[in-house]
Amino acid sequence: MKQWRLKEIVVMSALSVVFAVVYLAFLPVGKILAGLFGPIGYDLIFGIWFIVSIIAAYIIRKPGAAFLSETIAATVEVLLGNAIGPMLIISGIIQGLGAESAFALTRYKYYNLQVLMLAGIMAALFSFVWGYFTSGFAALTSSYVFAMLLTRMISGALIAGLLGKWLSDALAKTGVLSSFALGKEKRRKHAA
Repeated sequence: MKQWRLKEIVVMSALSVVFAVVYLAFLPVGKILAGLFGPIGYDLIFGIWFIVSIIAAYIIRKPGAAFLSETIAATVEVLLGNAIGPMLIISGIIQGLGAESAFALTRYKYYNLQVLMLAGIMAALFSFVWGYFTSGFAALTSSYVFAMLLTRMISGALIAGLLGKWLSDALAKTGVLSSFALGKEKRRKHAA
């Protein structure tokens, strides 16, 4: 296994803190959507809460990046005052494991759009199973629960996977990631 460099740890941690703030900022949006559409409203944007795991893994490309970044983000979010409290850290761990599983399936060799979208889908799937048992989804009709799951998976693919890739690529274009795996890949492609 490749050793982590200090700058990779620092960047992953910084991304986690930034996205902890983003995650908190999206809670009111989720509440508004849930008020308008019911529980499925949160699922429309649930991918935002997985995005740091995809971005960190895509930039750093080391085992554990998705899991650790999501866990750190959840921990920081709790420290910043998320009302859910420490249970949110467990949610972050589960979401991070979901995203991490997609990269592990490829043995950490592929970081293309399909794998990033799969990571978002897997984070959605893992989080949904957790949510099913902790959020009372069993009281809903099975067709509604399936619609929630499908919506969350699409959100994970598009918001976490597609948007995460786009944001990372845009950041790489600035040159600030030139010494990271993503920056090196972009340089090689540009030189070819």
